[in-house]
Amino acid sequence: MYKVDLPLRTVLMFSFSTRLIRRSFCVSKQFSILSKAHLKSPHISSVPSISQPVAASFLKSWSCQSIKDPAFLNLRSDHTMATQSSAPQLVHDFTVKDARGNDVDLSQYKGKVLLIVNVASQCGLTNSNYTELTKLYEQYKDQGLEILAFPCNQFGSQEPGTNEEIQQFACTRFKAEYPIFDKVDVNGSNAAPLYKFLKSSKGGLFGDSIKWNFSKFLVDKEGHVVDRYAPTTSPLSIEKDVKKLLEKA
Repeated sequence: MYKVDLPLRTVLMFSFSTRLIRRSFCVSKQFSILSKAHLKSPHISSVPSISQPVAASFLKSWSCQSIKDPAFLNLRSDHTMATQSSAPQLVHDFTVKDARGNDVDLSQYKGKVLLIVNVASQCGLTNSNYTELTKLYEQYKDQGLEILAFPCNQFGSQEPGTNEEIQQFACTRFKAEYPIFDKVDVNGSNAAPLYKFLKSSKGGLFGDSIKWNFSKFLVDKEGHVVDRYAPTTSPLSIEKDVKKLLEKA
Protein backbone atom coordinates (compact mmCIF):
# COMPACT_ATOMS: atom_id res chain seq x y z
CA MET A 1 0.00 0.00 0.00
CA TYR A 2 1.30 3.48 -0.89
CA LYS A 3 2.02 5.40 2.28
CA VAL A 4 2.20 9.17 2.83
CA ASP A 5 3.67 10.32 6.11
CA LEU A 6 1.81 13.34 7.47
CA PRO A 7 2.22 15.05 10.84
CA LEU A 8 -0.85 14.18 12.87
CA ARG A 9 -1.06 17.60 14.50
CA THR A 10 -1.02 19.25 11.05
CA VAL A 11 -3.94 17.10 9.93
CA LEU A 12 -5.85 17.98 13.09
CA MET A 13 -5.23 21.74 12.83
CA PHE A 14 -5.97 21.85 9.13
CA SER A 15 -9.23 19.92 9.31
CA PHE A 16 -10.46 21.96 12.29
CA SER A 17 -9.65 25.29 10.59
CA THR A 18 -11.29 24.17 7.35
CA ARG A 19 -14.47 23.29 9.22
CA LEU A 20 -14.59 26.66 10.96
CA ILE A 21 -14.09 28.64 7.74
CA ARG A 22 -16.49 26.71 5.55
CA ARG A 23 -18.73 24.17 7.24
CA SER A 24 -20.05 22.44 4.16
CA PHE A 25 -16.82 22.49 2.10
CA CYS A 26 -15.36 19.10 1.28
CA VAL A 27 -11.80 18.77 2.51
CA SER A 28 -10.49 16.24 -0.02
CA LYS A 29 -8.77 18.82 -2.26
CA GLN A 30 -7.13 20.53 0.69
CA PHE A 31 -5.93 17.17 1.92
CA SER A 32 -4.31 16.53 -1.45
CA ILE A 33 -2.52 19.89 -1.41
CA LEU A 34 -1.43 19.38 2.17
CA SER A 35 -0.11 15.90 1.34
CA LYS A 36 2.09 17.16 -1.51
CA ALA A 37 3.53 19.96 0.63
CA HIS A 38 4.47 17.64 3.47
CA LEU A 39 6.04 15.00 1.21
CA LYS A 40 8.88 17.50 0.70
CA SER A 41 9.22 18.48 4.35
CA PRO A 42 12.67 17.67 5.89
CA HIS A 43 11.03 17.27 9.29
CA ILE A 44 8.48 14.74 8.25
CA SER A 45 10.21 11.87 10.00
CA SER A 46 10.40 13.68 13.31
CA VAL A 47 6.69 13.54 14.13
CA PRO A 48 4.10 10.76 14.32
CA SER A 49 2.63 9.81 10.94
CA ILE A 50 -0.46 8.13 9.57
CA SER A 51 -1.20 6.46 6.25
CA GLN A 52 -3.15 8.22 3.50
CA PRO A 53 -6.34 6.09 3.85
CA VAL A 54 -6.35 6.62 7.61
CA ALA A 55 -5.76 10.36 7.26
CA ALA A 56 -8.48 10.67 4.65
CA SER A 57 -10.89 8.76 6.88
CA PHE A 58 -9.96 11.01 9.79
CA LEU A 59 -10.50 14.20 7.80
CA LYS A 60 -13.82 12.96 6.49
CA SER A 61 -15.02 12.34 10.02
CA TRP A 62 -14.35 16.02 10.80
CA SER A 63 -16.05 17.45 7.74
CA CYS A 64 -19.62 18.27 6.65
CA GLN A 65 -21.69 18.38 9.84
CA SER A 66 -19.79 15.60 11.62
CA ILE A 67 -17.52 17.55 13.99
CA LYS A 68 -18.09 16.39 17.54
CA ASP A 69 -15.22 18.16 19.28
CA PRO A 70 -16.51 19.94 22.42
CA ALA A 71 -14.31 22.97 21.77
CA PHE A 72 -15.82 23.42 18.32
CA LEU A 73 -19.33 22.93 19.61
CA ASN A 74 -18.68 25.59 22.24
CA LEU A 75 -17.50 27.98 19.52
CA ARG A 76 -20.69 27.38 17.55
CA SER A 77 -22.78 27.81 20.68
CA ASP A 78 -21.05 31.07 21.58
CA HIS A 79 -21.54 32.42 18.07
CA THR A 80 -25.22 31.46 18.03
CA MET A 81 -25.80 33.01 21.43
CA ALA A 82 -24.07 36.22 20.39
CA THR A 83 -26.21 36.44 17.25
CA GLN A 84 -29.41 35.80 19.16
CA SER A 85 -28.56 38.20 21.96
CA SER A 86 -27.96 41.01 19.46
CA ALA A 87 -31.59 40.83 18.32
CA PRO A 88 -34.25 42.56 20.44
CA GLN A 89 -35.82 40.17 22.90
CA LEU A 90 -38.10 42.58 24.79
CA VAL A 91 -40.19 45.66 24.13
CA HIS A 92 -37.76 47.46 26.44
CA ASP A 93 -34.98 46.93 23.88
CA PHE A 94 -36.50 49.45 21.46
CA THR A 95 -36.17 53.19 20.99
CA VAL A 96 -39.04 55.05 19.31
CA LYS A 97 -39.80 58.65 18.35
CA ASP A 98 -42.19 60.87 20.25
CA ALA A 99 -44.53 63.32 18.52
CA ARG A 100 -41.74 65.93 18.40
CA GLY A 101 -39.23 63.54 16.85
CA ASN A 102 -37.22 62.95 20.00
CA ASP A 103 -35.90 59.49 20.88
CA VAL A 104 -37.72 57.62 23.62
CA ASP A 105 -36.01 54.59 25.12
CA LEU A 106 -38.73 52.12 26.05
CA SER A 107 -36.54 50.71 28.81
CA GLN A 108 -37.92 53.58 30.90
CA TYR A 109 -41.13 51.54 31.14
CA LYS A 110 -39.52 48.60 32.92
CA GLY A 111 -41.78 47.53 35.75
CA LYS A 112 -44.88 48.88 33.96
CA VAL A 113 -47.66 46.97 32.22
CA LEU A 114 -48.00 48.33 28.68
CA LEU A 115 -50.93 48.45 26.29
CA ILE A 116 -49.62 49.36 22.82
CA VAL A 117 -52.24 50.56 20.32
CA ASN A 118 -52.16 51.85 16.74
CA VAL A 119 -54.64 54.74 16.76
CA ALA A 120 -56.53 56.79 14.16
CA SER A 121 -58.65 59.92 14.43
CA GLN A 122 -61.24 59.29 11.70
CA CYS A 123 -62.10 55.62 12.17
CA GLY A 124 -65.48 54.16 13.06
CA LEU A 125 -63.74 52.66 16.12
CA THR A 126 -62.20 55.96 17.23
CA ASN A 127 -64.83 57.20 19.68
CA SER A 128 -65.33 53.94 21.56
CA ASN A 129 -61.63 53.03 21.73
CA TYR A 130 -60.32 56.43 22.75
CA THR A 131 -63.09 56.80 25.36
CA GLU A 132 -62.36 53.40 26.92
CA LEU A 133 -58.59 53.82 26.71
CA THR A 134 -58.94 57.02 28.74
CA LYS A 135 -61.10 55.25 31.33
CA LEU A 136 -58.70 52.33 31.58
CA TYR A 137 -55.74 54.64 31.98
CA GLU A 138 -57.40 56.75 34.66
CA GLN A 139 -58.31 53.61 36.56
CA TYR A 140 -54.91 51.90 36.52
CA LYS A 141 -52.17 54.44 35.77
CA ASP A 142 -51.34 54.77 39.48
CA GLN A 143 -51.00 50.98 39.68
CA GLY A 144 -48.46 50.80 36.88
CA LEU A 145 -50.36 50.81 33.58
CA GLU A 146 -49.02 52.77 30.61
CA ILE A 147 -50.77 53.11 27.27
CA LEU A 148 -48.51 53.78 24.28
CA ALA A 149 -50.43 55.13 21.27
CA PHE A 150 -48.90 55.03 17.79
CA PRO A 151 -50.84 56.91 15.09
CA CYS A 152 -50.98 55.10 11.76
CA ASN A 153 -52.45 56.20 8.43
CA GLN A 154 -52.30 52.82 6.67
CA PHE A 155 -55.95 51.86 7.12
CA GLY A 156 -58.36 53.84 5.00
CA SER A 157 -56.11 56.92 5.36
CA GLN A 158 -57.95 57.63 8.60
CA GLU A 159 -55.02 59.34 10.36
CA PRO A 160 -54.03 62.04 7.84
CA GLY A 161 -53.17 64.83 10.28
CA THR A 162 -49.83 66.01 11.60
CA ASN A 163 -48.49 64.79 14.93
CA GLU A 164 -49.55 68.06 16.50
CA GLU A 165 -53.10 67.74 15.13
CA ILE A 166 -53.35 64.14 16.29
CA GLN A 167 -52.24 65.02 19.81
CA GLN A 168 -54.62 67.97 20.03
CA PHE A 169 -57.51 65.77 18.87
CA ALA A 170 -56.83 62.98 21.36
CA CYS A 171 -55.97 65.19 24.31
CA THR A 172 -58.75 67.74 23.82
CA ARG A 173 -61.63 65.55 22.76
CA PHE A 174 -60.81 62.40 24.75
CA LYS A 175 -58.56 63.79 27.50
CA ALA A 176 -55.82 61.34 26.66
CA GLU A 177 -53.00 61.71 29.19
CA TYR A 178 -50.92 58.78 27.96
CA PRO A 179 -48.13 59.36 25.42
CA ILE A 180 -48.96 59.59 21.72
CA PHE A 181 -45.89 58.93 19.62
CA ASP A 182 -44.72 59.73 16.12
CA LYS A 183 -46.86 58.45 13.26
CA VAL A 184 -45.63 55.06 12.02
CA ASP A 185 -46.29 52.27 9.55
CA VAL A 186 -47.28 49.02 11.21
CA ASN A 187 -47.28 46.84 8.08
CA GLY A 188 -45.04 46.53 5.04
CA SER A 189 -41.34 47.03 4.44
CA ASN A 190 -41.34 50.38 6.25
CA ALA A 191 -43.05 49.07 9.37
CA ALA A 192 -41.56 50.38 12.59
CA PRO A 193 -39.10 47.89 14.16
CA LEU A 194 -41.21 47.82 17.31
CA TYR A 195 -44.24 46.67 15.34
CA LYS A 196 -42.25 44.04 13.48
CA PHE A 197 -41.26 42.69 16.87
CA LEU A 198 -44.80 42.86 18.27
CA LYS A 199 -46.20 40.98 15.29
CA SER A 200 -43.50 38.33 15.35
CA SER A 201 -44.11 37.83 19.07
CA LYS A 202 -47.88 37.45 18.74
CA GLY A 203 -49.32 36.61 15.35
CA GLY A 204 -52.95 37.37 14.60
CA LEU A 205 -55.75 34.96 13.76
CA PHE A 206 -55.19 35.40 10.01
CA GLY A 207 -51.46 36.08 9.99
CA ASP A 208 -49.06 38.54 11.53
CA SER A 209 -50.21 41.69 9.73
CA ILE A 210 -52.14 44.33 11.65
CA LYS A 211 -55.67 44.23 10.26
CA TRP A 212 -57.01 47.69 11.14
CA ASN A 213 -56.83 50.65 13.50
CA PHE A 214 -56.81 49.97 17.25
CA SER A 215 -55.12 46.59 17.30
CA LYS A 216 -53.77 46.09 20.81
CA PHE A 217 -50.74 44.38 22.34
CA LEU A 218 -50.44 43.72 26.06
CA VAL A 219 -46.91 43.69 27.51
CA ASP A 220 -45.91 42.54 30.99
CA LYS A 221 -43.60 44.32 33.44
CA GLU A 222 -40.53 42.53 32.09
CA GLY A 223 -41.22 43.61 28.50
CA HIS A 224 -42.65 40.36 27.13
CA VAL A 225 -45.59 40.50 24.72
CA VAL A 226 -48.23 38.36 26.43
CA ASP A 227 -51.39 38.97 24.39
CA ARG A 228 -52.83 40.52 21.25
CA TYR A 229 -56.35 41.80 20.68
CA ALA A 230 -58.33 42.54 17.52
CA PRO A 231 -59.33 46.11 16.60
CA THR A 232 -62.92 45.35 17.59
CA THR A 233 -61.92 44.19 21.07
CA SER A 234 -62.84 47.02 23.40
CA PRO A 235 -60.20 48.25 25.87
CA LEU A 236 -62.46 47.74 28.89
CA SER A 237 -63.07 44.11 27.92
CA ILE A 238 -59.40 43.34 28.56
CA GLU A 239 -59.40 45.00 31.98
CA LYS A 240 -59.15 41.64 33.72
CA ASP A 241 -55.97 40.79 31.78
CA VAL A 242 -54.47 44.15 32.69
CA LYS A 243 -55.28 43.68 36.35
CA LYS A 244 -53.77 40.21 36.38
CA LEU A 245 -50.45 41.53 35.09
CA LEU A 246 -50.49 44.52 37.44
CA GLU A 247 -51.02 42.25 40.44
CA LYS A 248 -48.24 39.90 39.38
CA ALA A 249 -45.10 40.41 41.45
